[in-house]
Amino acid sequence: MSILVTLEGIEGTGKSTLIQNLAIMLRDKDIGVTITREPGGSPQAEKIRQLVLKKGSENLDPLAELLLMYAARAQHIAETILPALNTGHIVLCDRYFDASHAYQGFGRSMSRNILQDLDKHVVKKCIPDLTLWLDAPIELCLERTKVRENRDRFDQESIEFFTRVQKGYAQLAEDNPQRITMLDAMLSKDDLLDKAYAHIITCYKSKK
Repeated sequence: MSILVTLEGIEGTGKSTLIQNLAIMLRDKDIGVTITREPGGSPQAEKIRQLVLKKGSENLDPLAELLLMYAARAQHIAETILPALNTGHIVLCDRYFDASHAYQGFGRSMSRNILQDLDKHVVKKCIPDLTLWLDAPIELCLERTKVRENRDRFDQESIEFFTRVQKGYAQLAEDNPQRITMLDAMLSKDDLLDKAYAHIITCYKSKK
């Protein structure tokens, strides 16, 4: 049985580290796992990622940014997510369509109607079985990103932008309680890993 698990949160919440550790735990149980990310996750989508995230693209129009994200997502679903699900894997994805609602919808103030229309055409039936939202204080997250070697365009956004994004994630969690679970990213790495793993295994077993 396959499930799609997405991890969401602003920069600096520890999603990437958590995903790697979750994959180790799941594979130790002989469960097939595919790790992927957005934007990106497939050869063509990674090219779009570079265009969207690289420094020097600060003047990218918000609508263009949104459409590029969904173009990458369409390719990602076709090339990576659906094939992995069809092999029976648990797919662990670092951000997915909720990120577009939080970043472009709330952060950039794009129309939710446009996002919902794009979801109908792109995401379709490839909705996550479980979404884990890592929540942490914005100031702390931004401090963590300052020490990154390869800071991208979003790493340089203002605290006001990330405040809107964080409110977006909170609203999405409120609107989708059956799918989105908030995890306190301030927990120790081991405690956070244990909680995330427990949620994934519960979801996985419920699908059998």
